[in-house]
Amino acid sequence: MAKAPARSEAPAADPQKTNRERPADPRPYDASKDELLKFYEDMLLIRRFEEKAGQLYGLGLIGGFCHLYIGQEAVAVGLQSALTEKDSVITGYRDHGHMLLCGIPPKDVMAELTGRQAGISKGKGGSMHMFSVEHKFYGGHGIVGAQVSLGAGLAFSHKYSNDGGVCLAYFGDGAANQGQVYESFNMAELWKLPIIFVIENNQYAMGTSVNRASAEDQLYRRGESFRIPGIQVDGMDVLASRGAAEEALAWVRAGKGPIILEMKTYRYRGHSMSDPAKYRSRDEVQAVRDKSDPIEHVKKLLTEQHGVKEEDFKAVEQRIRKQVAESADFAESTPEPDPAELYTDVLVEKY
Repeated sequence: MAKAPARSEAPAADPQKTNRERPADPRPYDASKDELLKFYEDMLLIRRFEEKAGQLYGLGLIGGFCHLYIGQEAVAVGLQSALTEKDSVITGYRDHGHMLLCGIPPKDVMAELTGRQAGISKGKGGSMHMFSVEHKFYGGHGIVGAQVSLGAGLAFSHKYSNDGGVCLAYFGDGAANQGQVYESFNMAELWKLPIIFVIENNQYAMGTSVNRASAEDQLYRRGESFRIPGIQVDGMDVLASRGAAEEALAWVRAGKGPIILEMKTYRYRGHSMSDPAKYRSRDEVQAVRDKSDPIEHVKKLLTEQHGVKEEDFKAVEQRIRKQVAESADFAESTPEPDPAELYTDVLVEKY
């Protein structure tokens, strides 16, 4: 009878990988009155901008797809308010608000939405594919989950050049099921890349509830098998979002590698302008608006804690509406790209 092979001893566990450190639980950010006002204005600008974009889409001035950020404003405002000029941002196709927060003027974004030469990408990117290296905003990507791998590349660039920057890579609950996301997780942790993976969980991936489409619907746990810590955050609260950003940035800047933030948020509109959103009730949407609207939450804090009056809010509203209206007028009055633009920005030659 053949002799069974001797059992080899299991290799010793790597103590650096078994004793896993975790970030502290984030606390809501303690914002001053001026900071709260800035959060309020930034969220209101995104909301009014997106409402105007929806109107222009209905008038046929915006072609293709158009995905609005209405309801999710506290996520991007809270997170990006903590960034420095060294850091980079990349996201999917629901990107207008992220761009505005990177300092790109509303008129340049609106002109891009309407396909005009004066747009930030010369009218060639449209709603889903805008880009600005100058503002460290690297898209706008129409392929679901593609930006996660590119974000890992941006983080590698930050580490390679030792510039102190961190990449903020946004993706949605639908993209969280894409295979390339997990390949990126693996490399990011192996190389301790300076990247924050932000899952904007707005509850519905295109048209399917996250609970129906995901075996593990607590998405902040998705990095556990790669030893990437995750934190679940109330993405309808800008102070919770900013507090989470502070903790995540401290973790990444300390050289501890990537981190995942699952931002629990909610979109009020359909997945895109062509989505009637019949997979949920109007009562459900209205209940979120009534109980958790991020802009109304900050407005209440400013009123109760800092004595800001209704006329002050009206002045902010009028100023932002004027800015958005001017951006729409600018977009409608500027020319479309010259046909020769088809041949520019296609190839970068390196010598």
